[in-house]
Amino acid sequence: MLGLTTWFAVGTLGMVVGTLVLAYGAVLVPTERRRFIALAASVPGIAAVAYGLMSVGIGGFTTASGSTVFVPRYVDWLLTTPIHVAFIALLVGASTGLIARLATLQALTIVFGFVGATLSAPLNWALYLAGSACFAGVIYLLYAEADALATDQSDEVVALFRKLRAFVVILWLVYPVIWLLGSTGLGIMDLETGALVVTYIDVVSKVGFGLIAINDFVSMAHASDDTAASETDLPDAARTAD
Repeated sequence: MLGLTTWFAVGTLGMVVGTLVLAYGAVLVPTERRRFIALAASVPGIAAVAYGLMSVGIGGFTTASGSTVFVPRYVDWLLTTPIHVAFIALLVGASTGLIARLATLQALTIVFGFVGATLSAPLNWALYLAGSACFAGVIYLLYAEADALATDQSDEVVALFRKLRAFVVILWLVYPVIWLLGSTGLGIMDLETGALVVTYIDVVSKVGFGLIAINDFVSMAHASDDTAASETDLPDAARTAD
């Protein structure tokens, strides 16, 4: 368990530092974008609490089937993954109904994964498939309905929307693979290796998401300022030419 404690401590540190960096990043973006960064910063903030609890041995238990389940990890995912999908949908002005469907399907993905992890075969596999189906629904809504709304946004916003969408979908596809290979599924991957991989993906996805958003929001603001400055200079240039 020393290895688990170490990885959870590393995760705690990564999430705390990530939260502070994203909180500072909120100062760098335009005022109207700060609510987005506040959402993004809350994600590693929540995860820092979960990892802190796991690093001191709180929240883990062994099921009747012999798999080890960490409750704080699933509570973290239940709270934070819907925030990410809501963030992406809000970028393109999605309706409350679409955001609710995305958040609900994403939350059900986590709930089914958690309950399945506590049960033995064949129930665990049925719930794994149910969770996978919910996640497929999330992907469909992001790539179909949300993408259709993106046409009404600026090219810069559309680029950020598609970048963040691909970022989370690709990284989140790793989690069901870990569930499948770990003690919750086939038992091929040992607990420590699973903790290492999950911690790495968690930090990258949670902190990286916010950093990408901050970088693009700052770039958009600079581009807007440059355009405004160029337009302001045009009359002077015209007068000089005369």
